[in-house]
Amino acid sequence: MHLIIDGYNFIGRQKGLRGDLEGKRARLIEQLTAYRQIKNLPVTVVFDGSAKGAAERTGGIEVIFSGYGESADDVIVRMAEDFREGCTVVSSDRAVRDQAQRSGAVALYSGEFETRLHAALHQEGTPPTEKPLDETEPPRPAEKKGNPRKLSKTERRRQGRLKRL
Repeated sequence: MHLIIDGYNFIGRQKGLRGDLEGKRARLIEQLTAYRQIKNLPVTVVFDGSAKGAAERTGGIEVIFSGYGESADDVIVRMAEDFREGCTVVSSDRAVRDQAQRSGAVALYSGEFETRLHAALHQEGTPPTEKPLDETEPPRPAEKKGNPRKLSKTERRRQGRLKRL
């Protein structure tokens, strides 16, 4: 399973985009390198960026800067369409998550992945399965039939794939 992260979106969620942006990028890549070594997953981080569009490898992490006239969101959606069920997309942008899910990828809120990242880096055991209060999804409709405690088939499949993270 390939992990694709919306870089500036994730940095903005953590500490904001003001200040030493290059240092914050380097810190994120450092954290993702350690995470990749622990979980043994291919990781790509995508940033809005250079006029040419560039890709490089740093510490085993693929770092992509979107090109002129293209956003990081466009690159992420295109990658999700290529990898389909073989990837997980991390973004707080609902449109990116929705498009990734339509192509078969698993989509995570940045905050949910941040919890998993810190748990893995600090060896605190397994991350909680609850979502942060500010990013919870709306409750299910009341007309649903069956066991109200049982997750939907889609959510059970998603949870199964997320266990690898």
